[in-house]
Amino acid sequence: MTASSTPGLARFNAAEEHTARSALHEICASTAWGNGILAGRPYRDAEALLTASDTAVAALGPADLAEAMAAHPPIGRPAPGDPVSAREQRGMANAPDRIRAGMLELNLAYQEKFGHVFLICATGLTAEQMYDAIRNRIDNPPEREREIVRGELGRINRIRLARLAVQPVPAGEGADRT
Repeated sequence: MTASSTPGLARFNAAEEHTARSALHEICASTAWGNGILAGRPYRDAEALLTASDTAVAALGPADLAEAMAAHPPIGRPAPGDPVSAREQRGMANAPDRIRAGMLELNLAYQEKFGHVFLICATGLTAEQMYDAIRNRIDNPPEREREIVRGELGRINRIRLARLAVQPVPAGEGADRT
């Protein structure tokens, strides 16, 4: 896909810095990640944008990862009024009560052990898959879990950036407006 075939990417490339920064913050709350993406504008195509995201995620230090994770709601409790959070966690929407209760218990234990929310790229996963993942990951050493979290954050950011890149021009806007 080229920038010319992706109106969202063209708008992002042409947006004023504060507008682009705000859009990036909705994707990932890490300031360092956002700065890394902004520094690479303009992007020739969506793949270049996604590659820049991968590079920025790989460069995040522990404090940057913590900043990013702080904006993610726990699995099973999407942020009220946040359609992105609800869409991404859709697999938990009709979970059986035993899975919901187990997820709540494990979320609390995970957060106590690691000091942050359990982060998983939940898009497309069932409640059972997410529950199994937290059960399997809770016994990880912190260093291993931090690298898993980095990978999950990278996948989440890629999905969200891909959506940004292909967003159609809103009704009433010209194709050349930002």
